[in-house]
Amino acid sequence: MPRNDAPRAAAPADDTPSPGDELTVGQLAARSGVAVSALHFYEREGLLTSRRTPGNQRRYPRETLRRVAFVRASQRVGIPLARIRDALATLPDDRTPTAKDWHRLSVGWHADLDARIEQLTRLRDHLTDCIGCGCLSLRRCVLVNPHDELGEEGPGPRTLLVEGLDD
Repeated sequence: MPRNDAPRAAAPADDTPSPGDELTVGQLAARSGVAVSALHFYEREGLLTSRRTPGNQRRYPRETLRRVAFVRASQRVGIPLARIRDALATLPDDRTPTAKDWHRLSVGWHADLDARIEQLTRLRDHLTDCIGCGCLSLRRCVLVNPHDELGEEGPGPRTLLVEGLDD
């Protein structure tokens, strides 16, 4: 096979990514398993960014796949979108996040996830106590909440809430 020693064309002088480095919204949806409407929502909420082509079509950097995976995994364990957005804001804008960046971010979730696990465990262990007797009223429940003492502590399911979990 003959060699082609012709000089290659120089890369564009601007910072516009080459088409191979970007995904359309449809490609991102297909690769991530997330609906196009959800991707648009994530972008409106500041979780993702895209650039617009001259034809006003969205183009996402390839590393957006990892961001979408992070958003979905975080949502599955109950992390609110505001916290997800704050966490993603700590990632670098000028380069693709590294494994070290993602590790740092995930370590930051440990205390929050521990609190969520504790809250779910309390719910699991006490759910029968709360609704099993049939009265369906914690205000009148003589076993769990005599004289509505828990009402003095504030609103919500006081026996199930975990300190430090504010959502």
